[in-house]
Amino acid sequence: MTVHQDSHLAPTSDQSAFPGNARTHAPYADALQAAAERDSLFLSTPGHGGTTTGISAGQAEFFGEHILSLDIPPLFDGIDLGVDTPKDEALQLAAEAWGARRTWFLTNGSSQGNRMTALAIGTLGTGVVTQRSAHSSFIDGIVMAGLNPGFVSPNVDEVNGIAHGVTPDSLRHAIASHPEKVTAVYLVTPSYFGAVADVRALAEVAHDAGAALIIDAAWGAHFGFHPDLPESPVTLGADIVIMSTHKLAGSFTQSALLHLGDTEFANRLEPALARAFMMTASTSENAHLLASIDIARRDLVNSHDAISDSLENIRQIRARIEGSEHYHLLSGDFMNHADVVDIDPFRLPIDITSTGLDGHAVRKRLTEDFDIFAEMATSTTIVALIGVGKSPDLSRLFDALDQMRLENNSSETAEATTKLAGIPALPKAGKLITLPRDAYFADSELVSAAEAVGRTSVSSLAAYPPGIPNVLPGEEITAETVEFLQAVAASPSGHVRGAVDPQLSTFRVLKD
Repeated sequence: MTVHQDSHLAPTSDQSAFPGNARTHAPYADALQAAAERDSLFLSTPGHGGTTTGISAGQAEFFGEHILSLDIPPLFDGIDLGVDTPKDEALQLAAEAWGARRTWFLTNGSSQGNRMTALAIGTLGTGVVTQRSAHSSFIDGIVMAGLNPGFVSPNVDEVNGIAHGVTPDSLRHAIASHPEKVTAVYLVTPSYFGAVADVRALAEVAHDAGAALIIDAAWGAHFGFHPDLPESPVTLGADIVIMSTHKLAGSFTQSALLHLGDTEFANRLEPALARAFMMTASTSENAHLLASIDIARRDLVNSHDAISDSLENIRQIRARIEGSEHYHLLSGDFMNHADVVDIDPFRLPIDITSTGLDGHAVRKRLTEDFDIFAEMATSTTIVALIGVGKSPDLSRLFDALDQMRLENNSSETAEATTKLAGIPALPKAGKLITLPRDAYFADSELVSAAEAVGRTSVSSLAAYPPGIPNVLPGEEITAETVEFLQAVAASPSGHVRGAVDPQLSTFRVLKD
């Protein structure tokens, strides 16, 4: 395996970088399998006991007996009980594979990693600068940890509704503008649409200011495992990196990783992260998810040929899109933005305005009429996601788009199509009136949407997809934000996390 990584931080193609038969070994998963094959009598949790009898018959019929037999609880001899266990080995192999000082397996997704991180950086201080397009789970963490957030806005493509990354200069300005000492910076890269920021330069800015850099790389678990992929932020100077292995790297939904970089902050952050992990992880972590992460790590290490094949397939797909008179790949223009230094080829943001429908309607029709599930949409775009090492035939997708386009017999411009969406432009954030934690725990009341304008929210409200908060606890609710969120909620595939009611007819605000 060849990787874009500094040799002192990450393994190389030399197999000696991995102990034993690490390239083919998944120690936790192997130990779990060995335990499942024993003829054990479980007089303990889980209640199904790994058998198909009695009340477990329905579980076995639905999931299969083997799935039940692998559902082994924590603190099991030969798996994770004691020292130098197979689980310990799996964690060490993951740290080596991604070039980290230490790695944690997460069974509550990157959302757990975000909350865990917020608690940990609270030991450095309360001043944090966060990218405004951060996931709502990090805002939850800000509330939990009592942090005082300042914001750095990403570059936004207003026409297509796409948030990219931030530049070193914009980060430097945000740090200098914060009313208190900034001790941590939280940024997102790659973006939801595949734009990659300059982590090395951003790390230098953060560290020059005495702040730790946290990277939400939920979409970048595969970075660094092939020479034609972007480098992993773990090896570019980030202090903490959160990755969703389930998004593109093939593990089960809800599985993720948190990496501690080998940086100047590591000695302070490691014990804080260990404590935060205990506060955010289940004491009954699911064995299937843990094994899935272990297997995903093993397979990524051995994935060079599969990724090469997948990238060749993607090159053909990109050529087909760019050669079409009807569709356009937006990521082809990403490198024209100052905040973007690379793109993730496994995410395909496709301009579908030629269909005469907005992207949300296209995504809904793809699901309902063609049984095709696109990752997300904006008013002009759908995003197709291709798993690492996968080489799907996307002819079915293009046939569906062509059918919709011909049905509408449309040559409407992108401007006209955008109007069809009925979703206003992304609103600017309201003023932060009070700290998010103070607002969250304050007395509150329900008011109508009209009455909410100008009031202070106690809720975190995030339009899905992609789950970026539009209103934080402690922020002023603006008329533009109310209009935007109500439009999202009324759209075919829209949802607003944190809303009091599905239509957003009411808002929870600080009590006067």
